[in-house]
Amino acid sequence: MLNIFYRENGKILLSQSEKDFSRITLQDTVWIDLVDPEGAEKRVVEAFLGTEIQSRAQAEEIESSSRYFESDDAIFANTNFLTPGPEEYQMQAVSFTIVDETLTTLREVPLRSFTELQRRMQVNPKQYPSGFSVFASILDQRVDLDADMIEILSKEISQYARRINEEEDIDQELLIDISQLQENTMVVRENVVDKQRLISNLMRSSKVPRNLETRLNVLLQDISSLINHTNFCFERLEYLQDTVLGLINLEQNKIMKVFTVVSVFLMPPTLIAGFYGMNVRLPMIAADQPNASFWNWIIILGIMAISCLVIWYVFKKKKML
Repeated sequence: MLNIFYRENGKILLSQSEKDFSRITLQDTVWIDLVDPEGAEKRVVEAFLGTEIQSRAQAEEIESSSRYFESDDAIFANTNFLTPGPEEYQMQAVSFTIVDETLTTLREVPLRSFTELQRRMQVNPKQYPSGFSVFASILDQRVDLDADMIEILSKEISQYARRINEEEDIDQELLIDISQLQENTMVVRENVVDKQRLISNLMRSSKVPRNLETRLNVLLQDISSLINHTNFCFERLEYLQDTVLGLINLEQNKIMKVFTVVSVFLMPPTLIAGFYGMNVRLPMIAADQPNASFWNWIIILGIMAISCLVIWYVFKKKKML
């Protein structure tokens, strides 16, 4: 899909036909947005710009340190935009090319920041005099959306903290959920740092208009605060993870303590039962009196009960119960 935003009679108009390139000049074109383009559309745009546009595969293969570079007449930048999923975030590569203050973007999927900006461009055309201002607006929109995602992560972390404080469903599944939140937080932080690197490179470029310097500085400050926020979220998740592990260990220790106490309680009665179960004459057992079996059973049972009470008293005195 091809979207061409060009200036005419003080307005910014939209064209989706590649045939309009024959009547539009590069100086009048503000933004060319390619969304999952066909090969013919991409070649027409390249011929109009006079430079090659990087493909998605090329953008994904570029190392993070080489995502921004310049030629004599163009700026090439590559970055990733996050799209939220049901459990994890997905990275969508976006390529930016600026030639003579005309911005060209190449992406594979619809993105909310692009859609909102395209609507605002046609309503307030004076705010977007060049492709650089559109580029800055896209980054501004993206930083706002990243801030929203970090805020959502923070709320999810608070919910998990509340569950842990109330000791609700503290199990292996909770640890897995916290681990997934940690992964999402790292992905968001990586995405924000990528924007920080891109904006820093833009500010060092001699091709970028100086009137955008203040705006880019504000974006860098916003990104720094977002990085601090993601660091705090990650540290909080580590604390929650340690807390869950500690509670699980305490629960396991309680279970082992119960088994240990029951085993110790049963050891003396078992010893006594084994002793009096021997087929020999034993002390305290009357074998030649009426009802001897009944009283023998009572005596042995009493000895067992006394041994249990002694064990219980010792454990209680040692504060082990």
